[in-house]
Amino acid sequence: MFGRRGVGLPDPEAAGAATDPGPRPGQPPSTADPDRLDAALASLELVVRRRLDGVLQGNHLGLVPGPGSEPGDARPYHPGDDVRRMDWSVTARTTEAHIRQTVADRELETWLVADLSASLDFGTVGCEKRDLVVAAAAAVGHLTRGGGNRIGAVVAAGPGLLRIPARGGRPHLQYLLRTLAGAPRSAPGDRADLVTAIEQLRRPPRRRGLAVVISDFIGPVDWERSLRALSGRHDLVAIEVLDPRDLELPAVGTVTLQDPESGRTREVDTTPALRAAFAREAAEHRARVASAVRRAGAAQLTLRTDGDWVADMLRFVIGRKRGWTGATPSGPGSTTDRPGGTAPGRTVA
Repeated sequence: MFGRRGVGLPDPEAAGAATDPGPRPGQPPSTADPDRLDAALASLELVVRRRLDGVLQGNHLGLVPGPGSEPGDARPYHPGDDVRRMDWSVTARTTEAHIRQTVADRELETWLVADLSASLDFGTVGCEKRDLVVAAAAAVGHLTRGGGNRIGAVVAAGPGLLRIPARGGRPHLQYLLRTLAGAPRSAPGDRADLVTAIEQLRRPPRRRGLAVVISDFIGPVDWERSLRALSGRHDLVAIEVLDPRDLELPAVGTVTLQDPESGRTREVDTTPALRAAFAREAAEHRARVASAVRRAGAAQLTLRTDGDWVADMLRFVIGRKRGWTGATPSGPGSTTDRPGGTAPGRTVA
């Protein structure tokens, strides 16, 4: 299938794309207009704080809740406790099974890897995938902000990388989001190197924290080894950003498809056989991505341009919180339906 790294549809109305000027409910504001960038980021912050703020307060839990890394007191083992935390020395002395409790870490260093390849400058339902990348970064930033926590980013845009050092505070988060939203768009033929961006978080080694990789993951699955190595030191979340046209083609007759990262175009007739083959290959690629993310030990969250990204993020966070506390996530979109959705994480302030 030609152009699997991104599909260009020159006629949005023929392709069934949304043409309304403003974002629909549940969609992030557009960051494409530099003159309205500050207003869009302010609106995005308001949405995030209104719908996500307070979800995790009171439990010293962050975006990826779980046991802390500092050793604490030992207590008797109870059915259901994690056997990996068994304290064998105390168990041997008392002849009763004990586990070692951990103390909540009060600071968290979060690193974002944001893929801004040319395939992200595409969207057919009111917003581009690039806007979802900024929205996901804003949600992670606001959920982990405060208590001395810091956040930084490595942005893969075109052939180069942009590094934003990890710092704390609201002004730094605003600067990070503004830099991310204002990053130059990649020219056709310039493919961002996601593997190199992930490797930037491994060398030199950083303090243990939270790593969030945001991409559409379309293209060769050559990042699994780097992702697995990153997961060995950090709690890892992979956020997949998709558009409906990444998954299926509409019946629009003859259409020109473009691979935005190679610049090649091809005119094809969207016959039922071609559409079925495209949908089948897209489904197989998503299955390979989900399998690679699961093997890497990361949790996966999928955001779509035709969905309510805040609701998806909310279900993901609550589901991981329930998974750590022992409750059973329920309802549509619970994280048990996603690969790696209930992996334990790290306790933060």
